Amino acid sequence: MNAPGSRDRFYEGLPVVDGFGSLMDPALYSPLPEDWTIGLADIVQSTKAIAEQRYKAVNMAGAAVIAAVTNALGEREFPFVFGGDGASFAVSASDLELAREALAATATWVRNELDLSMRVALIPVGDIRTKGLDVRVARFAPSPNVSYAMFSGGGLGWAETAMKRGDFAVLPSPPDVLPDLSGLSCRFEEIPAANGLIVSVLIMPAPGGDATAFRKLTEGVIALVETTPNAGRPVPPGGPPFGWPPTGAELEARAARGGSLMRRRVSVLALTFMSYLILRFGIRVGGFVPKTYVQQVVENSDFRKYDDGLRMILDCTPELADELEARLARAASQGVARFGLHRQDAAMMTCFTPSPVRSDHVHFIDGARGGYATAATALKAAMA
Repeated sequence: MNAPGSRDRFYEGLPVVDGFGSLMDPALYSPLPEDWTIGLADIVQSTKAIAEQRYKAVNMAGAAVIAAVTNALGEREFPFVFGGDGASFAVSASDLELAREALAATATWVRNELDLSMRVALIPVGDIRTKGLDVRVARFAPSPNVSYAMFSGGGLGWAETAMKRGDFAVLPSPPDVLPDLSGLSCRFEEIPAANGLIVSVLIMPAPGGDATAFRKLTEGVIALVETTPNAGRPVPPGGPPFGWPPTGAELEARAARGGSLMRRRVSVLALTFMSYLILRFGIRVGGFVPKTYVQQVVENSDFRKYDDGLRMILDCTPELADELEARLARAASQGVARFGLHRQDAAMMTCFTPSPVRSDHVHFIDGARGGYATAATALKAAMA
């Protein structure tokens, strides 16, 4: 394999933006190199899984894609976005085969261990551009510890549609080929709404709509949330609740490697019990400082993003949710945007922590009663 060159390190060289509202400016986004590839994954019939109250497994599957590709690529950074019931990412030409193997293995793991069906695809950026669309990326830092990718250009939306048609499909790996999901966990409990509601919001530009009007709409929504007292981040300042045994212990055991499932269950229960004691009583272990870690969990949480549209998981009052919905309904009636909004009583967190003593652990937030996937269903229904 060739040594990584400047095009392979493209994402690492992008400037980091620390103001989320400014990400609506298209000038902040840079086009992906022509020889890069977009990876996509989503759960087939996620609505059925949600109805069966399996959304924690659905979220675990989406986060597993990011964990598997991250572990396959080692220390090389790459842009990714968590979508609740799936994920999207981009990789350089030199990392393509590693990403393909990780994606194929994850699809097999999801089928065998979670009893869910995941479709996966790899789509060359060049193919997307032949459709008159683009994939542009920016880096947003919610804290000094991590950055998350934001996408624009319309290419991801087209790629998702192509994947769902069965185009560019990646076949699952053989049953004995497993992804490396080290660091993937869901040890925290559900996060109850502090202000009355957890709201999942998806805001997409209407086909043929005015781009300037859509930008004004999204900037206004962000400003409304950021200027409303106590609205926004669903993770409380003291961190998410935790207990033992964690409700996600079975999922973590199925993500682990080595030995029988029973052995992995016992290992996860023992490990999570130690983690519970350390966090509960603030016990410092080597370089791990519980108070610092919990603060980083809060700061690093991924609760809002832009990938050809605005996605947010908000803790807010019913009155703010009503105002948001009314504003978005007006924009939809004017042909500016289409949207989905879903109300629930709690949020949930899925974590990827390559090392507990490093500050770059990431935490994906979604609604606990359907989240992004249910909001997406509402958006599609509004388009019908």
